[in-house]
Amino acid sequence: MNDPNYYADKYNAYEDTPKRIRVLDSTLREGEQHPGVSFSIKQRIQIAWMLDYFGVDQIEISPIVSPDHKEATKTIIKQGLRADIVSHGRALTEDIDISLSCDAKWVAAYLGISDIHLKDKLRITKEQALERAVKTVSYAKDHGLKIRFTVEDGSRAEPEFLLKICKAIQEVGVDRISLPDTVGIMRPIGMYNFVKSIHSEIDTPLDVHVHNDIGFALANAFSACEAGVDQIHTTIDGIGERTGIPSLAEVAVALTYLYKSPNDFRLDMLADLSRLIEQYTTIKPYDSKPIVGTSAYKHKAGTHLAAILKNPAAYEPIPPRVVGNHRTIVFGELAGKTGAGYLMSLLGIKHDNETAKKVAAGLKNLRMGDVLDIPLEDRLERKIINEEKKKDID
Repeated sequence: MNDPNYYADKYNAYEDTPKRIRVLDSTLREGEQHPGVSFSIKQRIQIAWMLDYFGVDQIEISPIVSPDHKEATKTIIKQGLRADIVSHGRALTEDIDISLSCDAKWVAAYLGISDIHLKDKLRITKEQALERAVKTVSYAKDHGLKIRFTVEDGSRAEPEFLLKICKAIQEVGVDRISLPDTVGIMRPIGMYNFVKSIHSEIDTPLDVHVHNDIGFALANAFSACEAGVDQIHTTIDGIGERTGIPSLAEVAVALTYLYKSPNDFRLDMLADLSRLIEQYTTIKPYDSKPIVGTSAYKHKAGTHLAAILKNPAAYEPIPPRVVGNHRTIVFGELAGKTGAGYLMSLLGIKHDNETAKKVAAGLKNLRMGDVLDIPLEDRLERKIINEEKKKDID
């Protein structure tokens, strides 16, 4: 079988015509809620340009936070980017007015609808919340805006009230509804049931906004898609309030390779986007972070090294170049005979199997852990492949 993923794809059971899942990136809104993060106006503009070029469908920013954020929102809207710029605020007409003053075409309004939010945060009744939701959507539509409404903490809201609000705002013309797991409390099956309960009753397109408090955000986002959602909220590197939301890199790669969604992402920008956020925030993604981490394509164990040096697909489902990352070989006490042999070859030292075995044994006996990391750039990779071909011929 030429395709190493052939049987995995069988289990994944792809549809003949996969549906397109959209991406809204909220680095400029949710991302700035990450502790210690505060972008300058120029940085916000740069991030917006790069996200647009990467290929996200919508970019979210909140002009109500400060005059600085309002200025950034205005400026980004004026850029004429391909992506929709979604101006985010509370479910209040005065927040809609701020978005209008920025020349927004898309707005987003949120309102906590769970009992705990209504009672302890907003101190309003369900009837007042329903009235506020309908009034906000109606006001936005009367002013020619497209609006997404977020039923904040919806996964913990009374189901009947949740559905009642969704139907009411659909009646007055809401363009999208965002179903959030605000505190990251859902299992994937729970997220599926939550979304399905709404999707089966209304026709309005649905977003999903899920938090990562217990580490289920990515799984819950895709479970929501299985239930009818067609837009996932992300941030670069998953930064956001508390433990954040799904990472743009992981969502984009999963959509492309695991869901066959017909997006037009420039995946080779992912590592650069991650580095940009690191530069602007000093928040470095952990080494083993999928796709963009420095260890995402780092190979160490002897049997892994032996396989990778012959055919990288043995342990790499997606080539590193595709996502802007690079492959690294780690030499040390776990390298084994094959790894030791290639290390000697790269250093220009002639060797045979016995010599390689001795070097491998020496590395193990040193007990120094990892001795050397070698990024496999094009020149070194070609050298290794050519030597492997020679061995096969001999």
